[in-house]
Amino acid sequence: MTDSLTPAAGFVHRDLAEARRDSLIAGWFAALAEGDAASHRYLLLLRYAVLNLVALALLGAAWIKGWVPAVLAGDTTGLVLLIGAVFLFGLLSCGRKIWQTSVDINQLKEGRCGPGTRVGRYLESVQGRDGHTRALAASALKLKLGARIASIRHVANSLVFLGLIGTVIGFIIALSGVNAQTAADVDAIGPMVSTLIGGMSVALYTTLVGAVLNIWLMTNYRLLEGGSVTLITAIVEEGERREHA
Repeated sequence: MTDSLTPAAGFVHRDLAEARRDSLIAGWFAALAEGDAASHRYLLLLRYAVLNLVALALLGAAWIKGWVPAVLAGDTTGLVLLIGAVFLFGLLSCGRKIWQTSVDINQLKEGRCGPGTRVGRYLESVQGRDGHTRALAASALKLKLGARIASIRHVANSLVFLGLIGTVIGFIIALSGVNAQTAADVDAIGPMVSTLIGGMSVALYTTLVGAVLNIWLMTNYRLLEGGSVTLITAIVEEGERREHA
Protein backbone atom coordinates (compact mmCIF):
# COMPACT_ATOMS: atom_id res chain seq x y z
CA MET A 1 0.00 0.00 0.00
CA THR A 2 2.81 2.36 0.89
CA ASP A 3 4.62 1.56 -2.35
CA SER A 4 1.51 2.36 -4.36
CA LEU A 5 1.14 5.79 -2.71
CA THR A 6 4.78 6.77 -3.15
CA PRO A 7 4.49 7.78 -6.86
CA ALA A 8 1.36 9.82 -6.13
CA ALA A 9 3.09 11.62 -3.27
CA GLY A 10 6.02 12.32 -5.57
CA PHE A 11 3.71 13.88 -8.16
CA VAL A 12 2.11 16.05 -5.47
CA HIS A 13 5.48 17.30 -4.24
CA ARG A 14 6.56 17.98 -7.82
CA ASP A 15 3.39 19.97 -8.51
CA LEU A 16 3.92 22.00 -5.35
CA ALA A 17 7.53 22.72 -6.31
CA GLU A 18 6.48 23.82 -9.80
CA ALA A 19 3.75 26.04 -8.31
CA ARG A 20 6.28 27.70 -5.98
CA ARG A 21 8.68 28.22 -8.88
CA ASP A 22 5.94 29.72 -11.07
CA SER A 23 4.84 32.07 -8.29
CA LEU A 24 8.47 33.10 -7.69
CA ILE A 25 9.00 33.82 -11.40
CA ALA A 26 5.75 35.77 -11.50
CA GLY A 27 6.95 37.80 -8.52
CA TRP A 28 10.21 38.57 -10.30
CA PHE A 29 8.39 39.74 -13.41
CA ALA A 30 6.07 41.89 -11.29
CA ALA A 31 9.06 43.47 -9.56
CA LEU A 32 10.71 44.14 -12.91
CA ALA A 33 7.51 45.65 -14.26
CA GLU A 34 7.26 47.95 -11.25
CA GLY A 35 10.90 48.94 -11.67
CA ASP A 36 10.37 49.68 -15.35
CA ALA A 37 7.33 51.80 -14.53
CA ALA A 38 9.30 53.72 -11.93
CA SER A 39 12.25 54.30 -14.25
CA HIS A 40 10.15 55.01 -17.34
CA ARG A 41 10.61 58.74 -16.90
CA TYR A 42 14.37 58.25 -17.17
CA LEU A 43 14.25 55.98 -20.22
CA LEU A 44 15.74 58.47 -22.71
CA LEU A 45 18.58 59.38 -20.34
CA LEU A 46 19.15 55.71 -19.58
CA ARG A 47 19.56 54.90 -23.25
CA TYR A 48 22.00 57.78 -23.63
CA ALA A 49 24.02 56.57 -20.64
CA VAL A 50 24.10 52.94 -21.77
CA LEU A 51 25.07 53.86 -25.32
CA ASN A 52 28.00 56.00 -24.25
CA LEU A 53 29.14 53.63 -21.52
CA VAL A 54 29.42 50.87 -24.13
CA ALA A 55 31.30 53.23 -26.46
CA LEU A 56 33.64 54.28 -23.64
CA ALA A 57 34.26 50.62 -22.81
CA LEU A 58 35.28 49.98 -26.42
CA LEU A 59 37.50 53.05 -26.31
CA GLY A 60 39.11 51.76 -23.13
CA ALA A 61 39.74 48.39 -24.75
CA ALA A 62 41.37 50.15 -27.72
CA TRP A 63 43.56 52.13 -25.28
CA ILE A 64 44.64 48.93 -23.50
CA LYS A 65 45.50 47.39 -26.86
CA GLY A 66 47.72 50.40 -27.55
CA TRP A 67 45.75 51.61 -30.58
CA VAL A 68 44.78 54.99 -29.15
CA PRO A 69 48.33 55.92 -28.03
CA ALA A 70 49.58 54.87 -31.48
CA VAL A 71 47.08 57.19 -33.15
CA LEU A 72 48.03 60.10 -30.90
CA ALA A 73 51.74 59.48 -31.46
CA GLY A 74 51.32 59.17 -35.22
CA ASP A 75 49.53 62.52 -35.59
CA THR A 76 52.18 65.23 -35.54
CA THR A 77 49.75 68.02 -36.46
CA GLY A 78 47.41 67.79 -33.47
CA LEU A 79 44.35 67.38 -35.70
CA VAL A 80 43.31 64.23 -33.86
CA LEU A 81 43.11 66.20 -30.62
CA LEU A 82 41.11 68.92 -32.39
CA ILE A 83 38.68 66.35 -33.78
CA GLY A 84 38.37 64.82 -30.31
CA ALA A 85 37.64 68.23 -28.76
CA VAL A 86 34.92 68.97 -31.35
CA PHE A 87 33.42 65.54 -30.73
CA LEU A 88 33.40 66.06 -26.96
CA PHE A 89 31.63 69.40 -27.41
CA GLY A 90 29.00 67.76 -29.62
CA LEU A 91 28.52 64.85 -27.21
CA LEU A 92 28.01 67.14 -24.21
CA SER A 93 25.63 69.35 -26.20
CA CYS A 94 23.69 66.27 -27.26
CA GLY A 95 23.48 65.12 -23.63
CA ARG A 96 22.15 68.51 -22.56
CA LYS A 97 19.47 68.47 -25.26
CA ILE A 98 18.52 64.89 -24.37
CA TRP A 99 18.10 66.04 -20.77
CA GLN A 100 15.87 68.93 -21.86
CA THR A 101 13.79 66.63 -24.07
CA SER A 102 13.42 64.12 -21.25
CA VAL A 103 12.29 66.87 -18.86
CA ASP A 104 9.66 68.05 -21.37
CA ILE A 105 8.37 64.49 -21.86
CA ASN A 106 8.17 63.94 -18.11
CA GLN A 107 6.31 67.22 -17.56
CA LEU A 108 3.78 66.24 -20.19
CA LYS A 109 3.23 62.72 -18.84
CA GLU A 110 2.96 63.92 -15.24
CA GLY A 111 0.61 66.77 -16.10
CA ARG A 112 3.04 69.50 -15.01
CA CYS A 113 2.57 71.67 -18.10
CA GLY A 114 3.01 75.11 -16.58
CA PRO A 115 2.66 78.37 -18.55
CA GLY A 116 6.41 78.87 -18.69
CA THR A 117 7.24 75.45 -20.14
CA ARG A 118 7.54 74.60 -23.83
CA VAL A 119 4.59 72.24 -23.56
CA GLY A 120 2.48 74.80 -21.72
CA ARG A 121 3.15 77.52 -24.29
CA TYR A 122 2.09 75.24 -27.14
CA LEU A 123 -1.08 74.13 -25.35
CA GLU A 124 -1.99 77.77 -24.67
CA SER A 125 -1.38 78.70 -28.32
CA VAL A 126 -3.76 76.03 -29.67
CA GLN A 127 -6.47 76.40 -27.06
CA GLY A 128 -9.78 77.23 -28.72
CA ARG A 129 -8.26 77.29 -32.23
CA ASP A 130 -9.64 75.57 -35.30
CA GLY A 131 -8.10 72.49 -36.90
CA HIS A 132 -6.13 74.40 -39.52
CA THR A 133 -4.53 76.69 -36.94
CA ARG A 134 -3.63 73.71 -34.74
CA ALA A 135 -2.01 71.99 -37.71
CA LEU A 136 0.09 75.10 -38.42
CA ALA A 137 1.10 75.28 -34.76
CA ALA A 138 2.11 71.62 -34.82
CA SER A 139 4.21 72.21 -37.95
CA ALA A 140 5.88 75.23 -36.34
CA LEU A 141 6.64 73.19 -33.21
CA LYS A 142 8.18 70.45 -35.36
CA LEU A 143 10.40 72.99 -37.13
CA LYS A 144 11.50 74.56 -33.85
CA LEU A 145 12.46 71.25 -32.26
CA GLY A 146 14.15 70.14 -35.47
CA ALA A 147 16.22 73.31 -35.55
CA ARG A 148 17.13 72.83 -31.88
CA ILE A 149 18.77 69.47 -32.52
CA ALA A 150 20.18 70.23 -35.99
CA SER A 151 23.38 71.65 -34.50
CA ILE A 152 24.37 68.18 -33.26
CA ARG A 153 24.11 66.79 -36.78
CA HIS A 154 26.25 69.65 -38.09
CA VAL A 155 28.91 68.97 -35.47
CA ALA A 156 28.90 65.27 -36.39
CA ASN A 157 29.31 66.11 -40.08
CA SER A 158 32.15 68.50 -39.26
CA LEU A 159 34.09 65.57 -37.79
CA VAL A 160 34.17 63.91 -41.19
CA PHE A 161 35.26 67.13 -42.89
CA LEU A 162 38.01 67.64 -40.32
CA GLY A 163 39.17 64.11 -41.05
CA LEU A 164 39.25 64.88 -44.77
CA ILE A 165 41.21 68.07 -44.09
CA GLY A 166 43.67 65.95 -42.13
CA THR A 167 43.92 63.60 -45.10
CA VAL A 168 44.84 66.46 -47.43
CA ILE A 169 47.34 67.89 -44.94
CA GLY A 170 48.88 64.46 -44.48
CA PHE A 171 49.39 64.02 -48.21
CA ILE A 172 50.89 67.49 -48.43
CA ILE A 173 53.32 66.60 -45.65
CA ALA A 174 54.15 63.29 -47.31
CA LEU A 175 54.81 64.83 -50.71
CA SER A 176 56.74 67.78 -49.30
CA GLY A 177 59.63 65.51 -48.41
CA VAL A 178 59.87 63.94 -51.86
CA ASN A 179 62.57 65.48 -54.04
CA ALA A 180 63.15 63.89 -57.42
CA GLN A 181 66.58 65.49 -57.78
CA THR A 182 67.94 63.82 -54.64
CA ALA A 183 66.17 60.49 -55.13
CA ALA A 184 69.41 58.88 -56.29
CA ASP A 185 71.24 60.00 -53.15
CA VAL A 186 71.29 57.17 -50.61
CA ASP A 187 71.64 59.55 -47.68
CA ALA A 188 68.55 61.51 -48.76
CA ILE A 189 66.29 58.47 -49.09
CA GLY A 190 65.99 57.93 -45.33
CA PRO A 191 64.62 61.42 -44.51
CA MET A 192 62.28 61.27 -47.51
CA VAL A 193 60.85 57.94 -46.41
CA SER A 194 60.48 59.21 -42.85
CA THR A 195 58.59 62.30 -44.02
CA LEU A 196 56.44 60.16 -46.33
CA ILE A 197 55.50 57.78 -43.52
CA GLY A 198 54.75 60.67 -41.16
CA GLY A 199 52.48 62.35 -43.69
CA MET A 200 50.63 59.13 -44.45
CA SER A 201 50.15 58.52 -40.72
CA VAL A 202 48.54 61.95 -40.36
CA ALA A 203 46.31 61.33 -43.38
CA LEU A 204 45.09 57.90 -42.30
CA TYR A 205 44.74 58.52 -38.57
CA THR A 206 42.78 61.75 -38.92
CA THR A 207 40.42 60.12 -41.42
CA LEU A 208 39.92 57.13 -39.13
CA VAL A 209 39.28 59.21 -36.01
CA GLY A 210 36.91 61.55 -37.83
CA ALA A 211 34.87 58.65 -39.23
CA VAL A 212 34.67 56.71 -35.95
CA LEU A 213 33.69 59.73 -33.86
CA ASN A 214 31.14 60.73 -36.50
CA ILE A 215 29.45 57.34 -36.12
CA TRP A 216 29.52 57.69 -32.33
CA LEU A 217 27.99 61.16 -32.32
CA MET A 218 25.45 60.38 -35.04
CA THR A 219 24.21 57.43 -32.98
CA ASN A 220 23.57 59.83 -30.10
CA TYR A 221 21.91 62.23 -32.52
CA ARG A 222 19.52 59.50 -33.70
CA LEU A 223 18.62 58.87 -30.08
CA LEU A 224 17.93 62.57 -29.57
CA GLU A 225 15.94 62.69 -32.80
CA GLY A 226 13.77 59.79 -31.66
CA GLY A 227 13.13 61.51 -28.33
CA SER A 228 12.19 64.73 -30.12
CA VAL A 229 9.71 62.87 -32.34
CA THR A 230 8.18 61.29 -29.23
CA LEU A 231 7.92 64.71 -27.59
CA ILE A 232 6.29 66.34 -30.63
CA THR A 233 3.79 63.51 -30.98
CA ALA A 234 2.90 63.61 -27.28
CA ILE A 235 2.46 67.42 -27.26
CA VAL A 236 0.21 67.42 -30.34
CA GLU A 237 -1.84 64.52 -29.00
CA GLU A 238 -2.28 66.30 -25.66
CA GLY A 239 -3.41 69.44 -27.44
CA GLU A 240 -5.96 67.51 -29.49
CA ARG A 241 -7.17 65.63 -26.43
CA ARG A 242 -7.78 68.84 -24.52
CA GLU A 243 -9.51 70.41 -27.49
CA HIS A 244 -11.92 67.51 -27.88
CA ALA A 245 -12.41 66.88 -24.16
